[in-house]
Formats: sequence, structure tokens, C-alpha cells
Amino acid sequence: MSDDEEDYMSDAFLSKIQDVKPGVPMAKRVKTAMKREAQQHEKNIQNRQKTFKEQEKESREAALHSSISNQNKGFALLQKMGYKAGQGLGKEGKGGIGLEEVKKRKAEEELEHYRQKVRAKQQNETKSMEDFRVRVRTEREERKIEGDLGRSQRACEQLDSQKRITVPREDWYWPKAEADEEDNAEEKQEEEEEEEEEEEEEIVELTSLDKLQILTSYLRGVHFYCIWCGTTYNDEEDLCSNCPGDTAADHD
Repeated sequence: MSDDEEDYMSDAFLSKIQDVKPGVPMAKRVKTAMKREAQQHEKNIQNRQKTFKEQEKESREAALHSSISNQNKGFALLQKMGYKAGQGLGKEGKGGIGLEEVKKRKAEEELEHYRQKVRAKQQNETKSMEDFRVRVRTEREERKIEGDLGRSQRACEQLDSQKRITVPREDWYWPKAEADEEDNAEEKQEEEEEEEEEEEEEIVELTSLDKLQILTSYLRGVHFYCIWCGTTYNDEEDLCSNCPGDTAADHD
């Protein structure tokens, strides 16, 4: 008979029977005592199991929080191979497949981000350069138009005077003297003030290119003169036959 098994004929068990309420038949008293004993026995087993699990948990936690001793054969072998406590395993100190994947993905993302920044910078530089070229080309073309317009105005004044024309068809057909410019500035200011007081139809101001096209057409039609050729032709037939065209581009 094991220590865990109860001797139901022993004095200890009989004393437990006495604890059962008096007046209960003997068979029922024995059955009740046996049931109580079985419950107590099961409780004792559960308590021992709980104690064992707690001890196992404490041992595991202690092992996790303590470093491997130099007395450990495996750890001593790793130290001989150059391993130092705290570093990863392997030739490059790898920390496992998952960690390596994370590092690789992060490196790829950083590389892609860098490439995007480089592409954006190159695009901005290209756009800035193109904008600069367009601006320079536009400014050069505007200066050339202004120069051609000035030459046309001077030629128009001279040719009109040769034909005894004392007043230009339009004010801007002839170049303006400094004194005239001051007078015109005052007149223009007065006109602007009058326009503010009176509601008049809006007049579209001509650009330098518009003026150049109108004036060169006048010079060719009235005086048979081309500013780019610098020649006064005999007549319209002579002009059409010997002048390349009525624009600066035709004379390039």
C-alpha cells in the first residue's frame, strides 16, 4: 500500500468517521468520509503540481536574466572562435533571418528614396535650365525687335521727309525726341486722367512686334523700302523680285 492510499481500517481513518454528524448510518458515514478524503487527496496533488510549475517558471526566468557562464562548454567554445557576449552570431554578426530581411528591406527603401531625390533634383535642374534658355531667347528676341523698330522709325521719318510729309501717319511712326517725349508723357497723363473720369471703350495697346510689322508694311508699300536689306527699290515689282521677304527671319 502506497503512502497516498488511505487505510480505511486504520485508527486515523476511523477518527475521521467520528467527525461525520452523529446519527448517520455507518455505511453512509464511511462513504462520506471516503469522499472527503478523496477531495483532500486531489487538492494535495494540485497544490504539489502548482508548486512545481511555479518553481519551473522561476528557474526559467532566472536563466533568461542571467548570462551564460564561462564554465559552459558551448559558450567557452564560441569564445575561442572569437565570439563576444552581446554580439550577433555568424561571420558578420547576423541577428537571424528575420532581422536580416528587415535590414535589407530598409536599405532598399533608403536607396529608392535617395534615387527619387536625385531624379527630382535632376528634373528641377533641367526645368530651371530650360526656363533660363527660354528667358534668354525671349529677351534677345525682344531686344532685336526693339532695335528693328527704332531703325524702321528713323527710316520712315527720313523717307517721309523726302516726300515732303511733315506729319507722320501715326505718332509712333517716327522716333520721338526727348522734348517730345516729355510733352507726350504729360499729355499721356492728362489723357489717363480723362479716361478715368469718362467711360470710354478700352483701347488695346500695340506691342513692339505689332508696331514693327505695321511700320515695315508701310515702308514697303509706300516707299518700297526694306529695313533688313537697307535698300529702297524702284517699285513694287523690283521689291518683290529682289527682297527675300518681309520679316527678319527671311533675311537670315
